[in-house]
Amino acid sequence: MGETIKDGFLVAVHSTVFKESENLEGASVKIEGYDFNKGVDYSQLLRSMVSTGFQASNFGDAIDVVNQMLDWRLSDGIVTEDCSEEERDLIYRKSVRCKVFLGFTSNLISSGVRDVVRYVVEHHMVDVVVTTTGGIEEDLIKCLAPTYKGDFSLPGAYLRSKGLNRIGNLLVPNDNYCKFEDWIIPILDQMLKEQIEENVLWTPSRLISRLGKEINDQSSYLYWAYKNNIPVYCPGLTDGSLGDMLYFHSFRSPGLIIDIVQDIRAMNGEAVHASPRKTGMIILGGGLPKHHICNANMMRNGADYAVFINTAQEFDGSDSGAHPDEAVSWGKIRDSAKTVKVHCDATIAFPLLVAETFASKEKEFIRD
Repeated sequence: MGETIKDGFLVAVHSTVFKESENLEGASVKIEGYDFNKGVDYSQLLRSMVSTGFQASNFGDAIDVVNQMLDWRLSDGIVTEDCSEEERDLIYRKSVRCKVFLGFTSNLISSGVRDVVRYVVEHHMVDVVVTTTGGIEEDLIKCLAPTYKGDFSLPGAYLRSKGLNRIGNLLVPNDNYCKFEDWIIPILDQMLKEQIEENVLWTPSRLISRLGKEINDQSSYLYWAYKNNIPVYCPGLTDGSLGDMLYFHSFRSPGLIIDIVQDIRAMNGEAVHASPRKTGMIILGGGLPKHHICNANMMRNGADYAVFINTAQEFDGSDSGAHPDEAVSWGKIRDSAKTVKVHCDATIAFPLLVAETFASKEKEFIRD
């Protein structure tokens, strides 16, 4: 009797511990890393991320989502009854690509990621850019004077005494902002003159385009945005050194008006009037650029692709930390969308992402 109970107990325990598994063969990716015995092939190394696990797999998924975004053509779908004659033409359908929104925070332009952003804008690989004020001014200031590598632990009081501003482990001499003031004030004077004499209606994006034209420097992503007619939106235009310049200019030469309402109409229109194109979002960091792009895409019942790269967490309810599925609940991303969030410093992830997506397809973006 006792042995029978004991045997039954062991059988129950054994079946609990060694529960039969569902067969995942062919249904899921096997976890395996890159084999350096095969030599160093950076493209293969990046492709191996998807099978590495953890955030490496999320990064690999991001590569896949961006490539799907870039590869999509209207010809991939069926011709519906409500299609126009133009939309029925196969040549036209093959030419219609996904509309790509790129958003990033100012610190990324302070960093070397600025040059990666410049690359995708220079080759017209994205269609709309959204950033913060720092993402505007830092690009322009770098054309006037460099930013330097410092250290995260440098004492603030010491740096203040030396006239050095710290952005993480980057150092920006205060003189850089003096040069920026000397450069931009005459431009603001001219804009005020055009407003008075020619009734020019300035908006943040129109101001930014003008600055890209005036800087006339090929290292600037704003220069290339101007050249390629890519709109750059910045709804928080006054929150930074550029805002300081507008503030000081308003005392010296009052009257300059910058109409933000026209820009929200234009920004939302980028998404609303994207059809028949799909839309994709690549957002580096959080805050204003992330929400501004997502909110515009809500106007068209959501984006079709979304890649978020940031280190923010969702437990405090911040929009910065919110995962793509939260945006689905608002209608900012479609429930059928291909999405991924990569928890990683964008200075690491974005250059590698571009290497295996935009840069590998550069010839496809060559325009006549």
